[in-house]
Amino acid sequence: MAACRLSDGGRSLLSMTGTPLTGTSLETPFGTLTVLVTPEDGVVRSSGFRPMRDTLAALPSRLQARGWAEGPLPEVVDAIAAWLEGDGDAITAVPVAQEGGPFFQEAWEQLRTVPSGSAVSYQELATMAGRPRAMRAVGTACARNNIAPFVPCHRVIQSGGRLGSYGFGGNEVKAAMLALEGAWPPAAAS
Repeated sequence: MAACRLSDGGRSLLSMTGTPLTGTSLETPFGTLTVLVTPEDGVVRSSGFRPMRDTLAALPSRLQARGWAEGPLPEVVDAIAAWLEGDGDAITAVPVAQEGGPFFQEAWEQLRTVPSGSAVSYQELATMAGRPRAMRAVGTACARNNIAPFVPCHRVIQSGGRLGSYGFGGNEVKAAMLALEGAWPPAAAS
């Protein structure tokens, strides 16, 4: 289930406005990861290394209006545990959806195909998304990603091997996440 596209699984999200989102907070070596999921389909709608109020505020107003309640998210917990134990691709198996235009959707989908232990440049991601000259747009897609680490924007680095920025805790967190996955520091050229 690598799809990133906004989908309601054939059901009207508007008819479920009385059902709160399910949320949880997980302690990681990178800080507290907060996650919000629509309970009717198990799709992560917002997550990140930020307070829950900010994770909720990143959602469209129709989802924010549902509020949230603490609840079990075993698939999410298992994926994060597997990721932290060395199965870096476990996080990209979690179903996700976020709003964004067609190019952002493609960039986010392509990000989920970058294997753990690898990093791509903004230019490489732009090429993967079908617009090789859209490096700045890819940077904007990464900056607007509201489902980290499940859409692993930490795997995008600048050309030449520099980290670039990371909105969920800065470069130290990005470097630590890449190191966990075996992609940092970059291999020295021989």
